[in-house]
Amino acid sequence: MTISLEGRKILITREVNQAKVFADKVKKYKGIPIVVPLLTVVCRVSEASKGAIGRLGTFKWIFFTSANGVRCFFQTLNHFGLDGQPFLKELKIAVVGHKTEDALKSFGYRADFIPSEYHAEAMGQEFLKKYDDPAPILLVRGNRSRNVLPDVFSKLNIPFDMIQVYETSFNFQMKEKLRENLKDGNIDYLTFTSPSAVESFCEMVDERKIPSFCIGTTTQIRAKELGFQETFSPNEFTTDSVLELISDYIAGKDR
Repeated sequence: MTISLEGRKILITREVNQAKVFADKVKKYKGIPIVVPLLTVVCRVSEASKGAIGRLGTFKWIFFTSANGVRCFFQTLNHFGLDGQPFLKELKIAVVGHKTEDALKSFGYRADFIPSEYHAEAMGQEFLKKYDDPAPILLVRGNRSRNVLPDVFSKLNIPFDMIQVYETSFNFQMKEKLRENLKDGNIDYLTFTSPSAVESFCEMVDERKIPSFCIGTTTQIRAKELGFQETFSPNEFTTDSVLELISDYIAGKDR
């Protein structure tokens, strides 16, 4: 299918390190990206993580639910002098989607499991159908990660541990820029790539009427909970699919 954004102004709210790639795609399809990063992501190395890191060789699986988790995990390993250890190659790795796997490949590793749908619910369900005895598991997380996988593993008495390697915060420095860009109907469509981005937007402005395109159902559900009147989510949870959905929306409006 041919994607065309036809000069529409599209708000990109994702964290600054990931916003450029998304903005370049908007330009590629003849849209106008308005980049206002509403989140900041910072890797955190703490003494609390030292115990789990020191026991990495005892785990069968490591779970990554974001590219940020991958990047900050390997930064944590480097901090403790454990990157490049031979036992890391023996661990099996599960990732939530191909973008997370791409981050993993940049460190020289490949995923052993990727769910058919890129969200934690599918990850947990499909993984446990395929593997009867996967434990013990290490979950790599951020401070705003949801408890879907911990709840599933706890319910089924599957041994696991967790390590928090990054913090996501609302980027309030963008508040005035966001307000300025929303004045006088300057933005045609909003995009959100996480529930946290939706929450940050709502902390800064009251706008809820502009059509909002969410990367997945979890993000869309959060947008609906917070009062957005017109929300959409593609079947495949990728930024390309989000832009294809916007293109379809535009075509439908212009008919």
